[in-house]
Amino acid sequence: MRPDIVLPCFFKDIDICEAIRKISAIGYDCAELWGWKPYDLARLRATCADTGVELRSICTTEFRMNAPAYRQAFLDGLRKSCEAARRLGASRLITQVGQDTGEARDAQHASILAAIEESKPILEEYGIILLLEPLNAKIDHKGYYLTTSKEAFELVREANHPLVKIVYDIYHQQVTEGNVIPTVTTNLDCIAHLHAAGHPGRHELWMGENDYKNIFDAIDRAGYNGTCGLEYIPVLPAEESLTEARCRYF
Repeated sequence: MRPDIVLPCFFKDIDICEAIRKISAIGYDCAELWGWKPYDLARLRATCADTGVELRSICTTEFRMNAPAYRQAFLDGLRKSCEAARRLGASRLITQVGQDTGEARDAQHASILAAIEESKPILEEYGIILLLEPLNAKIDHKGYYLTTSKEAFELVREANHPLVKIVYDIYHQQVTEGNVIPTVTTNLDCIAHLHAAGHPGRHELWMGENDYKNIFDAIDRAGYNGTCGLEYIPVLPAEESLTEARCRYF
């Protein structure tokens, strides 16, 4: 498993290119962003090339896949985000699906599938993998539609396309449902990225109830060779926290 650093979690008050240089100095060679619009994309790409850090993923700009009225906005944002990903050398786009609209769940599920179907030509044009993200609605994302890994896997399998997968966030799914190791290891065909944080608190991996050493070892043994984004709010100073995480897990 290859770690990547979700840069906005750790470096809020410094230049993003300086943040890339800091994680490179610690020994990480992969990173991700949330929104891409605030940044000078050419400068970011040049810094990644200079440091050998791959910018693995960014987020889409429009998230409302479960509401047909916002379909065109989602698709327009997807195309712009694919273009940004190409400029940055990123191979993955992470998207949420939207807040629960109050419509029947089967109708919202169908709307997400329809949005995926219309996304396929764009994804194929750019060669970008779209990652749906289930989130917890108990603590961090009240009212969010897609909370269970079960429905996320159903969506991926119904979409049946190599460029449509999920990011399985261990923190969110621990809050929502637990049963992390069996869920991940039996659904690797649907998973193209992981996120990790300690629970409770969303802090360092070793400060929560999950034994991440066992979790990562089990996922590795199951054949996962993808990335895991460290997406937590550090209690320790950022560089100290990331150094400790690298020593413990990677």
